[in-house]
Formats: sequence, C-alpha cells, structure tokens
Amino acid sequence: MPPRPPVIVYPPSPTGGRRVRVDGQILGLAHSLTDIVDLLRRAGLELSEYEAARSALIEWRGGGPYVWVRPPP
Repeated sequence: MPPRPPVIVYPPSPTGGRRVRVDGQILGLAHSLTDIVDLLRRAGLELSEYEAARSALIEWRGGGPYVWVRPPP
C-alpha cells in the first residue's frame, strides 16, 4: 500500500470551510485555496495555489481544491 499523503483537506463543514491536517496535526480551517497555501506555508511547505491544487502531497476529501461548500442533501 502506498504511503498516505502528509496533507489532508477534509470535506466542507456544514458551517463552511475545510479542516487542514499535516502529519496528524490540525493546522486550521480554510475557506479558500489561498487559505490552504497560507496554512501550509506556516507549516513549512511552500506551494503556490497552482501547485497546491495539483500536488500529490495533498489528499482532498469530499471534493477537490475548488469545492468549498457542502452540497445540499
């Protein structure tokens, strides 16, 4: 089994935003791809928005890098 990506972006929450976890530590709540880049920069990972949207280091759960609201039931 291949190793898991060190960055996980969780599905959009009911109240908005997506939790971001790096190596098991929750970094915060992101409301945009810009927020993801800022959180990762603080964790020592320098990526542009373009790189973050396409990086194999990031596992996007519940939608890709352009999904920021939960779909209606």
